[in-house]
Amino acid sequence: MQNVEGKVAFITGGNSGIGLGIAKAFVNAGMKTVITGIRQDHTDEALSYFKQQGQEKSVHAIKLDVTDREAFVRAADEAERVFGKVHVLVNNAGMGLMGPITQTKFNDWDWGIGVMLTGVANGITIFLPRILRHGEGGQIVNTSSMGGALPLPNGAIYCTMKAAIIGMAESLRGELAADNIGVTAFCPGPVTSNIRETGRIRPEKFKQDSGLLEMEKELEQRNDSPNWMSLEECGERVLRGIRNNDLYIFTHREFKEGVAERMQAMVDAFPDEPINHTRADEIKFLTTNPIFKKAARAAGGK
Repeated sequence: MQNVEGKVAFITGGNSGIGLGIAKAFVNAGMKTVITGIRQDHTDEALSYFKQQGQEKSVHAIKLDVTDREAFVRAADEAERVFGKVHVLVNNAGMGLMGPITQTKFNDWDWGIGVMLTGVANGITIFLPRILRHGEGGQIVNTSSMGGALPLPNGAIYCTMKAAIIGMAESLRGELAADNIGVTAFCPGPVTSNIRETGRIRPEKFKQDSGLLEMEKELEQRNDSPNWMSLEECGERVLRGIRNNDLYIFTHREFKEGVAERMQAMVDAFPDEPINHTRADEIKFLTTNPIFKKAARAAGGK
């Protein structure tokens, strides 16, 4: 995807925050971009911005709840009617669902799984056949988080979902390479976004058995730090990652040592004993994945 000009992108959660930053980068690069979301005020603000920039013809907005599969199919059909073949899918819709496990209830789990994991699966299941059908290749970007690579306390739902979609991207990467479809796990750190407004988008049906509502009200009062990355810079990093067909896009250098500690803890936890070579030969297809060596070589050249 080095040449993105004229290509079409579909971004879930693209009407605000990080998704909007990605949309801005795409449009500036000459792409036609479909942005989706569920808050009309965010969509109105996004479309107003692109109109002010004289870029309104490059953007199309669709209201979409990513958990609604029928609506997702209709949105995909609409995207193709408006702009034609879609080449880039960014599964970005999500929320900052945080809180201690002792207060987390079924509604919290169901909402988090529905949006942050099933929503991503819906996007892939609906768009992948369309990308394969046009045969021009493309890129799938799953928005994870540094919380997916470096889980922390009080984030059981969030970190579980974000870790899952990193694994999803890693699994799909080798499977789709032959079809010229790149797959990327995007792991941003703190960005000036609307994630603090999570409580505003929680559906009524997920409020009856929730233990996190008060924390969501408190989160909304939190101000973004001036030290956090701008959504525009974040979007440009995603665009660069797509052009490079990166397996991972990490936005913040500050997390590197923490992630390395986690990986080293995993390596150190393996049994300190000789390899059973007979068994190793039998299960060789399970014990290594070439995508990681390729990604390491590519990163070493940066």
